[in-house]
This record gives sequence, structure tokens and C-alpha cells, in this order.
Amino acid sequence: MEHATLPPIKIWLMAPEIALFLWALLVFTFDVTTHRRSPRVLGYLALAGPLVAVIVPVVLRMLGKYGTGVAFGPMFVNDAGAMFFKAVFLGAAALAIAMSFDEMKERIVHHRGEYYGLILLSTVGMMFLSSSNELLSLYVALELTTVPLFVLAAFYKEERLSVEAGIKYLVVGAFSSALLLYGISFLYGMSSSTVLWQVSHNLARLHVDMREIGLVLILANLLVLAGLGFKLALPPFHQWAPDVYQGAPTPVTAFLSVGSKAAGLVAFAKVMVVGLFQFYDPVMRPNDWGILAGLMAAAAMIIGNVMAVRQANVKRLLAYSSIAHAGYLMIGVLAFNELGLASVAFYLFVYMFANMGAFAVVAAVEHRTGSVDIDAFSALSRTSPLYAVAMTVFLLSLTGIPPLAGFFAKYYVFAAGIKQAGVGSLYTWLYWLVGIGLVTSVFALYYYARVIRAMYFLPETVPNRLTPAGAVTAVVVIGLAGVIVFGLYPPPVADFAARIPAVFGFTP
Repeated sequence: MEHATLPPIKIWLMAPEIALFLWALLVFTFDVTTHRRSPRVLGYLALAGPLVAVIVPVVLRMLGKYGTGVAFGPMFVNDAGAMFFKAVFLGAAALAIAMSFDEMKERIVHHRGEYYGLILLSTVGMMFLSSSNELLSLYVALELTTVPLFVLAAFYKEERLSVEAGIKYLVVGAFSSALLLYGISFLYGMSSSTVLWQVSHNLARLHVDMREIGLVLILANLLVLAGLGFKLALPPFHQWAPDVYQGAPTPVTAFLSVGSKAAGLVAFAKVMVVGLFQFYDPVMRPNDWGILAGLMAAAAMIIGNVMAVRQANVKRLLAYSSIAHAGYLMIGVLAFNELGLASVAFYLFVYMFANMGAFAVVAAVEHRTGSVDIDAFSALSRTSPLYAVAMTVFLLSLTGIPPLAGFFAKYYVFAAGIKQAGVGSLYTWLYWLVGIGLVTSVFALYYYARVIRAMYFLPETVPNRLTPAGAVTAVVVIGLAGVIVFGLYPPPVADFAARIPAVFGFTP
């Protein structure tokens, strides 16, 4: 009689996630035990959390206990891709916490520990998501990512827009989670596995019986695409984003725009590229989910950029811009080559600096003027030149103007799409997708220029003199440095990002 054996646990591979989870509990405990009287110390304690999550694995690696590998059987994998995206998530969390220091002085005077702790817990979910190699653990990690964000979006309980944002995000998030879980159940029913590579392998073996499982597979694809489309705010599942971005606290909005979007994109790549890669093959048509995702990406670029032109509120403008950037990122995912996935990783990294920096300037202007309308940025170049210059650089990087990092991000993504489009007639539609991306970037330049025009050419309408000091300014300077340095010298990030496609089974 054979004895069952447990899979290798290797819990030390989860050291960063465990350390950050325990640190979040420490933040909760410290705030309660000090009777909520130490907001400054609490802020620095929370800010140390992402740093601890970096230091712990470094120390364990020196002791020979941490590195690449698999834990809990095939469920948890620590590889180059996971490490790269964990760095993005931890960076976004640290910048969001630093941006929140001014909020704690006036607008968030209660439950500060819960605010910081929820950001850290959401980051823990993102980190687990980047290492998940199995559908159910991926789903749980995605929920751990989004549930704290429901609360954070509604953290201004006395403000109608914030409460509305939280309710909308909760309802839409719950609905998208249900769709995703329903789609996962179909995939499990057809493949008899929840391990991503095994799902892909088992489904590929069923292509001879496609007439029997075809409709079920199409339904599974549609449900998964809809569930993940909500997380990424891809049309037609994007309507929640502008209202949530506008109503949520600005640091939370920044964290949503970078961390949550990156997490949704990682989930999309893992489920669709790893789990359903074969269904891009012509044998699998009409189960080719790629074209449908391409239509969603095209709609994101068009709707996001066109609707942003009409916005007078900068947070709503950046929300529609975020929808458009999701469309650009999808080009890299849909390219299905090593350059595509590497370009997506590079894009997300530099997008973190530009977007978090832009929201830091918005937070500073909002703190000083009480408004985030474009008019609130009037004459900022004369009253606060550092913030005006920084905001200009961030917006130009988001547009894709050289030599800033955003230019190389878009260049790599578009180059990946063009490269795959030249493979054969089945992929020529990617030319159209890249063309839409290039054309819609012109719209982006127009609505970003409206903010730049207000800062440099309009008279001051509200008092907006900002003193360059504090944690928010540190975020602005870090963002500025990242956009410029990695624009002038992208190889350090690009070379590391080039290692990620191998994780997904792509080779040069």
C-alpha cells in the first residue's frame, strides 16, 4: 500500500508576503494601543512595511533560504516575473502611504491605522497574486487585493462622492468576482485541474472534441474575460472607474491606478496566456479569445482618450487616461511573443513613477485649494514651479514623448504588436490595434496639454502656492527621477523585464 506524500511546502519562499502581513497587523495594533495619538509615528511605521518586505528576503537569501522555486506543490512559484511585479506593488504601496501623510493631518483623523493597514493587506494580495500558479489561489489573492480597496475608496465617510465610490466599487467588484469564479468553474470542469499549466495541457488535448466542448469553452472564455475586464476597467466594463477615482481619497486613487491595474494585468496574463494559450491557435477557432480581447483593448484606447478630452476634473481625466493605458498594455499581452510580455513589465514599472507622481501633485493641489479641477492648476508654474515642472514631465511621459520613460514603454509595446502582426495572416489585425494606439496617443497629448496650459498660461484663479516640503514632495521627486533616469537609460529595467517571458514559456 502506497502512502500519500505531501507536496514540498517551502514556506520561506513566502517570506515577503508573511512579513508584510505581520507588519500590517503591527500597524493595526500600534494605532489601537497608542489610542490613535501618534499619527506621524504611525505613518512612518506603515511606510517601513514595504521596506521590511524587501529586507527579509534579502537576509534569507544571504542565509541560503530564499530564491526561485515552487512552494505548496505547484500553487506558489517564486520566479523572475513574480519578483519583478512584487517590486512594482511594494513601490506603489510605499508611494501611496507617503502621499497620505497630509491626508492624516486634516481629512483622516480617525481610523488611521485601518487606512494604512488596508493598503498593506491589499499589497499582500497583489504579491500572492504574482506568485500564484493555480486558479483558486489566484482568485483568493485577487480578492485579498480588491476587498481592502472597497473600504479605502469609501474612507471619507462624511463625503457623498467617497461613499458613492465605495458602493459602486463594491457592487461592480463583487459582480466581476462572481463572473470570474463562474468561468473558473467551467475551466475546472473541462480540464479536471486548477493548476494553470495543467489546465492548458488538458484543454489542448480536447481540441479533437471541440464540437462537444466548444460552446462551454466559449462561455468560460467570455466569463473570465468579463471578470478580468472589470478589474482592468476595459470597455464595456469601465464605467465604474471615473466615479471611483474621483470619489476615493487621492492616494487611494493613485494606488488603484497602478497597483490594482498591475495586479489585474498579471491575473489576465496568468489565466489567459498560461492557461489558455493554445486557444490562440487556428485549430481552436472560434474559441480564439485574443480577437475579442483585442476589441476590448481598441475600445479602451478610443473611449479612454476621447472621454478624457471632455473632463474638467483632473482625477476623472486621469481615470479615463488609465483606461486608455490598459488598452496600450493589452497590445503587449496580445502580441504573444517574448517582446510583448517584457514590454508590459517595463511599461508597468515606468507607469508607476509617472502616474504616482502625477497623483502626488494632484494631492498637493487638492490639499492646498480643496479642488482638483483643471482651474485649480492655474498659474502653478509661477506659484509652485517645482510641482508645475514635475506635472509637465509626468504628463508628457504618459503621452509617450521622448526621451522620457513613457516613450520607450509605448515603443516596446507597439514594436511587440508589429512584430507579431508580421508572423502571418492570422495576426494582421494587430496592425490595426497598434494603429489605433498611435492615433489615440494624439488625443492624449491634447487633453494632457490642457493641464499644462492651465499651469503655464492661465492667470491664478485660486490660491495655490505650494511649499516644496514633506512626504508628498518626496513622492514627486522620486517619480520625476524615475521617469527621467529610466527614460535616458532604460537597460537596467528592460534587461530584467526581458527575463519574464521565459516564465510564461516564451523563448527569444
